Amino acid sequence: MTVQHEAPETGAEEALEVWIDQDLCTGDGICAQYAPEVFELDIDGLAYVKSSDDELLQDAGATTPVPLPLLQDVVDSAKECPGDCIHVRRVSDKVEVYGPDAE
Repeated sequence: MTVQHEAPETGAEEALEVWIDQDLCTGDGICAQYAPEVFELDIDGLAYVKSSDDELLQDAGATTPVPLPLLQDVVDSAKECPGDCIHVRRVSDKVEVYGPDAE
């Protein structure tokens, strides 16, 4: 059963970034379905984040900003990811706010 979760208010001024741990990625592509502007599957079958100019970022730990209009889609991607490999954190202090290590 899929449960929809609301993203808590983080404040419009609070910049967030997202990254994927490819070592845990299962290649299901759920993230790319929820937020294709942010995530994409590569030829290796794993998901990666994309830069704001649509470039696939394949370096380990590469991050990309989370556009505010896509915040709920990115949060849903992190919550529904079977590999628990999507990490969303605040840019200011690098604290994870959504994902497997969220406090």
